[in-house]
Amino acid sequence: MRIPKAAHAEQPWRIHEFTRDFRIEDVWSFRVPDAGPEDFPVMVRALKTAYADRRDPLPVRFLFAVRWKLGALCGWDTAEASVGGRVASLSDRLPPEIARTVEDAVPGVDPFSEVYQLENEAARELGNFTMHTIMHLGWVRLDDGGYELRMAALVKPNGLFGRLYMGFIMPFRYVFIYPVLTRQWERAWLEYGRPNRRGRAATGSE
Repeated sequence: MRIPKAAHAEQPWRIHEFTRDFRIEDVWSFRVPDAGPEDFPVMVRALKTAYADRRDPLPVRFLFAVRWKLGALCGWDTAEASVGGRVASLSDRLPPEIARTVEDAVPGVDPFSEVYQLENEAARELGNFTMHTIMHLGWVRLDDGGYELRMAALVKPNGLFGRLYMGFIMPFRYVFIYPVLTRQWERAWLEYGRPNRRGRAATGSE
């Protein structure tokens, strides 16, 4: 579900140190069934595995197909316009001990690139002609002892065009993209996260 932006800002995440020139665009959460304090890496791996096997509804597939087609026609997603080209990577702002946390990370198949992963938070990034976006994932202990995955979209638009673009796609994000995304989180945990965690507990392995 969508939650207030303050829910991200009030957490003591390291991401705040590196994104002062980004704005918090959206914050969403998912209460993770049967999760424990050590399960954030399990959830991250589950999300990557599930993405490759996702089954997006037709409206979502159509929206992304249109977006990638426009990007190809307009040159929004070229190497020159992306991270490492026009967009400086957030990795350039990190201290070495944090930058090293993704040296051996298994890459996902989605368009985002790894930035860092700590025991309770991770950041990935995507840059193009319209904006520089950070997807921040955080692991939060709730008052009743359960755990929640939170995703914050941190955005730095590229000038007026980028701000107009973000305003244009806002309804599509809220109506189509984020509801589908949170359902994918649930599927990822139930199919690839929780079963694996229980298996490790039963065998006593890590």
